[in-house]
Amino acid sequence: MTTDCNITIDSARIPEHVAIIMDGNGRWAKAKGQERTCGHEQGVTSVRNVIREANALGIKYLTLYAFSTENWNRPQHEVDVLMSLIVMAMSRELPEMLENNVQMRIIGDISRLPEDARNTLDQCVAATAHCTGLRMILALSYSSRWEITEAVRSISAKVAKGELDVSDIDDNTVSQHLTTAEFPDPDLLIRTGGDIRVSNYLLWQIAYSELYFTPTLWPDFDGKSLREAVAEYQKRERRYGRISEQLTNQ
Repeated sequence: MTTDCNITIDSARIPEHVAIIMDGNGRWAKAKGQERTCGHEQGVTSVRNVIREANALGIKYLTLYAFSTENWNRPQHEVDVLMSLIVMAMSRELPEMLENNVQMRIIGDISRLPEDARNTLDQCVAATAHCTGLRMILALSYSSRWEITEAVRSISAKVAKGELDVSDIDDNTVSQHLTTAEFPDPDLLIRTGGDIRVSNYLLWQIAYSELYFTPTLWPDFDGKSLREAVAEYQKRERRYGRISEQLTNQ
């Protein structure tokens, strides 16, 4: 049990997998009279701080919703800045990820990313492949409907080839054909920025996740903010369809 700044956290009940919808960069910048792109730049600092804190807490998987398929519809200038930020941030953060034993992974349709962004991401993934600490998973050009559609296509192709019988398809079959197949489902989903929705993010995987919504805008979300979310998670009872008495009697 650890207590820091009046936040008490049980080290034995740390969520294994935390997923975050990083929202509020544009509003943060607007409130300060700055361009939206300034909010995205400040958001990179929050990513760094949250990775550090997640590693310190002992969280094993951290999935960050960095860019959705719908984000391609934003003004081209903003998209270009975001792509440049991804390249810059990953190149800059790679030494610290290596030092802290953080493994980087990517989920999403990265074929749509510019070539320089893809190359940089591939280099970071390869460079950190040997790391055994926190797995930091970036969801880039990602949407859950896209992911599930791709899984259905893959499963259908196997059925057509006779590699899979329709009667053998169950929820585990679907899970194993998602981009997150090798990762456990999130225990905790955090959304910053005040909106109460999940925005096409890990829809299959968050079936039993605890949801935490905070009005804090992403550029203001820091290590203390993550600890507060984890502390709130630890107050909840995860029943998975059962009743409290069943959990007590286990």
